[in-house]
Amino acid sequence: MGDRVLTLPNLISLVRLVGVPLFLYLFLVVRADVAAVVVLAIGGTSDWVDGWIARRLEQVSRLGELLDPLADRLYILATLLAFTAREVVPWQFTGALLARELLLLGSLAVLRRYGYGPPPVHYVGKTATFLLLAAFPILLLAAAAPGVATAAGAIGWGLAWWGLVLYWVAGAMYVVQAGRLVRAMRSGGAPA
Repeated sequence: MGDRVLTLPNLISLVRLVGVPLFLYLFLVVRADVAAVVVLAIGGTSDWVDGWIARRLEQVSRLGELLDPLADRLYILATLLAFTAREVVPWQFTGALLARELLLLGSLAVLRRYGYGPPPVHYVGKTATFLLLAAFPILLLAAAAPGVATAAGAIGWGLAWWGLVLYWVAGAMYVVQAGRLVRAMRSGGAPA
């Protein structure tokens, strides 16, 4: 893995990060829902682009491994809070996703205590993130366009619920992985 900073995948991740406050501004301040949907859709669908380009151009870097999940989490968190504020999603859904994040923060704190960084991203977590980031623009479309609300709502909520379930499955996998590392360290053996 490289330690290069100025790479195309890292630039894409940085642009995705800039999209988070832009989305919040468009959605909460000026209430330009169509523009907010576009920013959200681009941010969500470009999630896989940076990783694909990094592998294809052999530009995988430690910075990229940190920026990509950071951008994912910030998009999800910002979208959830904004959607909850405007009543696009109920607070219970937001609470379920935030509870998973708190669980992972606790797990990460334990890993750091033993000298480990965040665990590598698992395909289940990437799938959950993709589903959630695909669901959010569709849910916003359902809330903003009454003519397609029924179909968009059904599709959006289908993706959102599957995303929530897989998000928790991935979280459980990360906690199990962290537990194995800690037990291996405590027993004096090599990390599992």
